[in-house]
Amino acid sequence: MDFSNFLYMQQEMSLIAIFVFLLLYDIFCSEGGKRWFQSVGCLLFAAHTIYGLFCSVPMGEAFGGLYISSEMTVVMKNILNIAVLIVFMQSSAWLQRDDTVHKRGEFFTITLVTLLGMFLMISAGNFMMLYIGMETASLPLACLAAFNKYQEKSAEAGMKYILMSAFSSAIMLFGLSFLYGALGTMYFSDMNALMQSSPMVIFGFVLFFVGLAFKISLVPFHLWTADVYEGSPTPVTAYLSVVSKGAAAFALIFAIYHVFSSLKDIWHPILWVLSVVTITVGNLFAIRQKDIKRFFAFSSISQAGYILLGIIAGTAQGMTSVVYYVLVYVFSNLAVFGVISAIEDQSGKVKISDYNGLYKSNPRLSFVMMLAVFSLGGIPPLAGFVSKFFIFAAAAAQGEYLLVFIALLNTVVSLFYYLLIIKAIFINEPEADAISPIKVEIFNKSSLVICSMGILLVGLASCIYEYIGKISFGM
Repeated sequence: MDFSNFLYMQQEMSLIAIFVFLLLYDIFCSEGGKRWFQSVGCLLFAAHTIYGLFCSVPMGEAFGGLYISSEMTVVMKNILNIAVLIVFMQSSAWLQRDDTVHKRGEFFTITLVTLLGMFLMISAGNFMMLYIGMETASLPLACLAAFNKYQEKSAEAGMKYILMSAFSSAIMLFGLSFLYGALGTMYFSDMNALMQSSPMVIFGFVLFFVGLAFKISLVPFHLWTADVYEGSPTPVTAYLSVVSKGAAAFALIFAIYHVFSSLKDIWHPILWVLSVVTITVGNLFAIRQKDIKRFFAFSSISQAGYILLGIIAGTAQGMTSVVYYVLVYVFSNLAVFGVISAIEDQSGKVKISDYNGLYKSNPRLSFVMMLAVFSLGGIPPLAGFVSKFFIFAAAAAQGEYLLVFIALLNTVVSLFYYLLIIKAIFINEPEADAISPIKVEIFNKSSLVICSMGILLVGLASCIYEYIGKISFGM
């Protein structure tokens, strides 16, 4: 066996090394030493993230084309690394509770396994590799959703996620069997060369797309999202809303651009309709929510619709806008869940009405939430405005003016329900059992600083978009 193939998998090897170390640490370390588990885990993953940002990875194919390493795959993995590091930091207070403190090792190791699967999805050069990566990521995610297993809603979340995951995986595998039967290969490059519009290929593509649509929470495959987000522990909800969704979007864009590019007449109207419906339904249902985690579940559904705008463009500019959008979404959405986590850990409050008058007792948390919500809504000059501008520009460059107009109208709707959060925090009077002043744990406080800096600076740092664009146009 040629072990040089593993040189292409430096980030995966680094993840496996951290996984093994933390697993042995959790098994053999004394009870006194386990007090440092959170710090050691975050430090190791921070080193892994920094290594991913600055290491030089060979570009090319490994294992006969099953695995592909490119500058774009490295960038996508780095974005996911940043998101997972922030999630680990935000989970610190939750993992110090009496019912979870003995499960810190499980949380870290299971999360690392899911991330490994997502890395394989992104670097897949073969549909079976993509499927194996998706299953590696999906099955442990059900464990994370049901992590608080003695709480009814958490157990329900795990059950719903595993059922939906199994259902979507079966649909995808069924579709892949049609593609293999029509084309005789599962390798992306070979399929692209042989691709032709036939009933079997079209049916296979539709089923494959439906399988990924469940993961991204596109309407009408979104019905599990709100219940799973509400029932899962808040750090897991943050992970599902950003990392899982981002990895699935990256896998979809590679498949669309590198395999099904010649079938644009087929997938374009499908994605067009789903984008409009997803944005609209996500926005309208968000207005009706009273639970803040369900509120941001529907917000994440609408954000998935915006991501489709860049994919619909079918160009390098579209790919650039999608990757940049996910990067900004990481900072914006994780800032939201960092605040929610801090409040829930100390007060147990998760209703939007519980946030009435939050500014009076917790002005700093209120400020971070305001930045994050304004960024998600696309208010200038925050990073969310810039990312939406590039997504709209990519679609408009391909003549999708009606789609952009509908998306802009929906942005106005989204501003309305995002401002409901701002109204509760800054205008509404606090209730009798209002949230008291909260002392944010140091790890979560650091994560909120990172997210706030990302929201404020990423949109101004044009070099980031230019770098992603340079890589996209070089593919």
